[in-house]
Amino acid sequence: MHNSARRLQSNGSGSSTKGDLTTGFRPPTAFSAPGSSVRQVHTVSELTALVRSTLESSFTEVWLEGEVSNLRAPASGHLYCTLKDESSQIRAVLFRTTATRLRFALEDGLQVVARGRVTVYEPRGEYQIIVDYVEPKGRGALQLAFEQLRTRLAEEGLFDEERKRSLPELPRTVGLVTSLSGAVIRDMLTVLHRRCPTLHIIIVPVQVQGEGSAEQIAAAIRMLSESGLVEVMIVGRGGGSLEDLWSFNEEVVVRAIAASRVPVVSAVGHETDVTLADFAADLRAPTPSAAAEAVAPVLAQIVSRLAELSARLQHVVGRRMEEERQRLRLATHQIAAVRVRVQEEIQRVDATVYEMSAAVRLVLQVGQDRMIRANQGLMARSPHARVRHGLAVVPQLAARLYQGTRGIVETRTQRVQSCASRLHALSPLATLGRGYSVLQHARTAEVIRGVDDVHVGEELQAKLIDGRLLCIVKAGIPDSLM
Repeated sequence: MHNSARRLQSNGSGSSTKGDLTTGFRPPTAFSAPGSSVRQVHTVSELTALVRSTLESSFTEVWLEGEVSNLRAPASGHLYCTLKDESSQIRAVLFRTTATRLRFALEDGLQVVARGRVTVYEPRGEYQIIVDYVEPKGRGALQLAFEQLRTRLAEEGLFDEERKRSLPELPRTVGLVTSLSGAVIRDMLTVLHRRCPTLHIIIVPVQVQGEGSAEQIAAAIRMLSESGLVEVMIVGRGGGSLEDLWSFNEEVVVRAIAASRVPVVSAVGHETDVTLADFAADLRAPTPSAAAEAVAPVLAQIVSRLAELSARLQHVVGRRMEEERQRLRLATHQIAAVRVRVQEEIQRVDATVYEMSAAVRLVLQVGQDRMIRANQGLMARSPHARVRHGLAVVPQLAARLYQGTRGIVETRTQRVQSCASRLHALSPLATLGRGYSVLQHARTAEVIRGVDDVHVGEELQAKLIDGRLLCIVKAGIPDSLM
């Protein structure tokens, strides 16, 4: 048992001060024997407080080994679980201050070794252990955290080979994210300047271990990525223990490398050191010096290669020019032969054009003669002659048409006048003109046809040829009574 370990002090929900020895509770000094006339009765709270004080004073620091089960993580940030073995179990509590210091994530089924103090949760009367330190059994907390984070990020695809990008062959500017102290920065600068003295280098100094170093490294990577000033960057530091290199295993650094817009070379530690930054980077270098060699081309080799290529180019161009000269001379001879052939063809074309012109003139002359004869025939059959003949006949036909139309109109006029006379003789108005009238009821204008159609005193109207008369019936006398 480690007596020097710091004891967790907490007033959280997992412990209560009710019934504690500091509140004035005094445990009984004597217990009555069975059958005694004196007996001391305790309340449940008093007994629970007595048990709690006894446990806390007897088990101030306990190391337990067991399997985590029934893990709960409410919004308060505290962790609740059960530690069990083959035959027993005990409830365990990790308050938020302890839970936030864990490097790895607790999960059901995990075998752990925990340190804490035993107490009683009085509201339920259950004894429990308040844990202030826990580590995985058989392996360190950092190693477990490394494996858990690597598995989770790999499932997200951050380590897929399809995401890896090739480094630029001739970068002009390189970014370095590392510490300004130590041999790493000097080694990388030496290699970069030796291989390519014209290379521009932008250094973003950061802490490479300790609290807050991971956030600095991630911020530097994002700044270089978004600046657009570099074409490739190296993120690295020298060797060390797993704890020393842990900043490059932090999730914020890994995600910053994976999200970088420019290729990233990871150069963390020695060749045997492996970090999560190596998996996310586009290239993993065994050492910082190797990273500098991978990024910077050898300028002398480039110059030598350019000189060699220039010489080869001159040789190839010279040989190609000589070949083109020979082709030009051959083409010149061929052009001379073509010129003679063209002159011959010109003469043939001139002769052909002359013959075609004569043939065309002959065809035109024949066509002109045929057109003259056709014109004479058309003039003989011209419509103008027929029109002039017709103009002489038109006045005679017009006079005949007038005479015939006038006779028809007079005949039809006489027939109409005869029909009108007959209609006038039959018209009621003509009858009225001879002294007759039409009797009608004054209100309905209905024609009266007999004596029975009217009543004494009824108003009638008599329609005459030039107006109407209003009448009152005094008597109705049928013809049979006269």
